[in-house]
Amino acid sequence: MADGYRAVQVSGARNFRLVERELREPGFGHVRIRVEACGVCHTDVLGVEGLRADPSAPVVPGHEVVGVIDAVGPGVHAWEIGERVGVGFLYGHCGECERCRRGDFVNCLYQPQTGSDIDGGYAESMIAKAAGLVRIPDGISAVEAAPLLCAGLTTFMGLSGIKAAPGELVAVQGIGGLGHLALQYASRLGYEVAAIARGTGKEELARKLGADHYIDSESEDPGRALAALGGAAGVIATATTGASMSPLVPGLKQHGTLMVLGAAQDPVLVQATDLIFGARTVRGRLTGTSADNEDNLRFSLRRGVRSMNEVVPLSEAPAAYERMLSGKARFRVVLDATA
Repeated sequence: MADGYRAVQVSGARNFRLVERELREPGFGHVRIRVEACGVCHTDVLGVEGLRADPSAPVVPGHEVVGVIDAVGPGVHAWEIGERVGVGFLYGHCGECERCRRGDFVNCLYQPQTGSDIDGGYAESMIAKAAGLVRIPDGISAVEAAPLLCAGLTTFMGLSGIKAAPGELVAVQGIGGLGHLALQYASRLGYEVAAIARGTGKEELARKLGADHYIDSESEDPGRALAALGGAAGVIATATTGASMSPLVPGLKQHGTLMVLGAAQDPVLVQATDLIFGARTVRGRLTGTSADNEDNLRFSLRRGVRSMNEVVPLSEAPAAYERMLSGKARFRVVLDATA
């Protein structure tokens, strides 16, 4: 890397360029990371499709970043050169706003989003805020850890937000980039697990990942199927359509929760009586803190939760993004910045 590094930047909409940049020294409260791997996530559309304040300004996408600290800026006390670290979707909270003052760091009002508001990990090097760093435990590779920093954390925290005792029924809707991880987490947490997907093509995989039941939403109403199993204490909804989530609410047991993780563009429609009779809840969840992410990684390492990845070189980032967007990847795409 010497005095420069490769980065894949984008301006406008999908205008990718592989460029050579000069290495920068980290400023106050920041570190520099030698990137080893970066996951390609659907939320990368914010940067790549120009869904940001100034789409004409180049930005480096990517917010599932794993690497090694190679420089530490002034004012950084808890991090050292040589440490393995990760950076997720949230770049680091401000510590001053109303939400931060109440300990709600995820909803910080002034927190940049990695890879859209500020340069991310489609590169050999990046500058990161120390407040947003995640320690990567030994025993898990950079490629294995990268998707867990966003897809893994999102599903891990989604499950933590439902009120379910070990042994209760929890359902996962959608077996894709999020869902294939949610099935593993739910199983390792001791729940009885139902997988919900369209068709029967993913049933064998779902059961291998930890599902006790499989519901084909094309051949039966998934809400009725869950009710026939006694009702779900929680449903982790990872699909990208609200219409597919709506039928799940009647499948919840009393005080059950539909946890919406999939960023659907159409509305989730709910009958008021389904909420009132049974005191059911519909909630959304956005990722977690850097400390939550360390809990997630430790749990994943100890319990064998792993992402199924397609790995490509950094130089092929545009093709990797298109592969992710097509929905054909099985199930996450990861850029190898060392290749």
